[in-house]
Amino acid sequence: MPSDRRIGAPDAKNRGVLLDAAEQLMLEDGYAAVTSRRVAERAGLKPQLVHYYFRTMDDLFIEVFRRRAKQGLEAQAQALESPQPLWALWEFGTDPAGTQLTMEFMGLANHRKALRAEIGLFAERFREQQVEAITTALRRYGFESADVPPVVWAVFATSVSRVLIMEQALGMSAGHDEMLAFCEEWLHRLEGERMPASSTASA
Repeated sequence: MPSDRRIGAPDAKNRGVLLDAAEQLMLEDGYAAVTSRRVAERAGLKPQLVHYYFRTMDDLFIEVFRRRAKQGLEAQAQALESPQPLWALWEFGTDPAGTQLTMEFMGLANHRKALRAEIGLFAERFREQQVEAITTALRRYGFESADVPPVVWAVFATSVSRVLIMEQALGMSAGHDEMLAFCEEWLHRLEGERMPASSTASA
């Protein structure tokens, strides 16, 4: 039976501090290090406050993920609206910081079904956003092909970029230069030389 215990307001300052602390611990020491005691300690708050704002650790993890995923959707949408959306998507996917946290969540999701469902929901939204932008870009460049649907390009781009980051974290680099050169040559043919961020922002 669900508890009727009061839960802190979603916009409370301490709640945000606890979410920040949990995310920092995940990045620094991995998801296994995220306990209510350590989160409170990192946040500089009393341990009981963790469960004042989050009924369970599942709730805490889901909120950490949900907050970061929403930020990611907004950042990806902004990138895909740039004059060079394919370059922007590639760079967004090869950001080491974002990929590191994603992999921690995926590892944690193996043990927490509620988080797994949440990740799947947002992953579909990310994919839909990517496919829509890629479809528009390929049409603009006259590169539509029934043999290679836009969703295939989306899966290819995100999968390759994620695997490269994962392998780099393990100290593996065999074939990375060649794969990067292949992908970036394809992007160059479609969108030309990558413009500096300041140029694309003002274009």
